[in-house]
Amino acid sequence: MVVRALSFGAVAEAYERFRPGYPVELFELVTGYAGEPIRTALEIGAGTGKATRLFAQGGIAVTATEPDAAMLAELRKHLPADVTTMQAAFEDLPLDTSYDLVYSAAALHWTNPEGRWDRMAALVRPGGVFASFGVPIQLADPAVQEAARVAREPYMGYDGVPSPDGTPADRPMQWPGTELEQTESFTDVRQATIEQRLTMTAHDFIGYLSTVSAYVMLPPTDRDHVFRRTLEALPETVEIDAQITTHLARRNH
Repeated sequence: MVVRALSFGAVAEAYERFRPGYPVELFELVTGYAGEPIRTALEIGAGTGKATRLFAQGGIAVTATEPDAAMLAELRKHLPADVTTMQAAFEDLPLDTSYDLVYSAAALHWTNPEGRWDRMAALVRPGGVFASFGVPIQLADPAVQEAARVAREPYMGYDGVPSPDGTPADRPMQWPGTELEQTESFTDVRQATIEQRLTMTAHDFIGYLSTVSAYVMLPPTDRDHVFRRTLEALPETVEIDAQITTHLARRNH
């Protein structure tokens, strides 16, 4: 899992180019849940700064942390100067500062489950907010999605990241809400979704796939074959379901 978590640096520029950003509705959801001004925030696994920009533009003093040097270098190209950056994995972050908000955008599943919530609780000030969200984009048309699955099948099966705690996809509460509900350090656990549909070219969709860890970890020749086969199976433009699933929780006083 660590190898897979640190695989993105090789595709940092593609990650920045092809991964969708986050809409202002997400900022409004998190700040509305907080119910009071958020002045400081810590981001875990910031990648190229897709979510960092959203919260920094909202006037929050963000400290963006990222373990991969290449991703961090790409992030620094696109951020305002007042964002603090730090190369560090979640497990190595100092616990001497707490924040109004600690959040993770499509990166929490890469953290070590052992001691995860005790460490998180140390980083969120009492009464502060934890938020986790991501955009696991899917082809919206079932027939097109099936064509893409058939194209990749000789080389891989499932191309997503399985639920870290094995929660079935049809359960009302998904991970990490399931874990948050079990910890005594957090309360008022909520799950919310922001509907989002995007249209992109088939070539840009392949560009997105080139940033997905399941494809990054393939042998280069296999990866080239998968992308060629998938591109041949897709129409010229594709509609994307880019629903954002968000989990929110409040640090107990």
